[in-house]
Amino acid sequence: MSAVSSLVPARFLTLTAHLVIVITIFWSRENNVLACLPLEYTQEEYNSQDTQLVVALSVTLGMFAIELAGFFSGVSMFNSSQGLLSTAAHASAGVALVFFLFEQWDCGLYWWIFAFCSALPAVVEIFLFIAVFGLKKKPL
Repeated sequence: MSAVSSLVPARFLTLTAHLVIVITIFWSRENNVLACLPLEYTQEEYNSQDTQLVVALSVTLGMFAIELAGFFSGVSMFNSSQGLLSTAAHASAGVALVFFLFEQWDCGLYWWIFAFCSALPAVVEIFLFIAVFGLKKKPL
């Protein structure tokens, strides 16, 4: 089995694991929102932090849609560079988000995890979409 063909299932599994963890955080976000607040807080502060976390998780789901569309359309399924980047990013996100969920990290840290582990592979995926469909080039 070549390295590229072994990246395909690894990428799919890490993408799926990251997606499941994000959905789990969505369902049980109350504890994470409370971890972002001081000991004494108002309902407005709670609503603000909850909205911020919902927006962050929703944008993450949008990035998943972009990346899964590229993966399942075949644009980047056998691209070894994108496969390695995506696998590493989503595996890192899976580990970091498990700590975010169970250790109740501050909500501001989620944006860092999002930037490096969700946005970066999705942006590369967008560039591959543009290269393949816009410029009619063969994927690398």
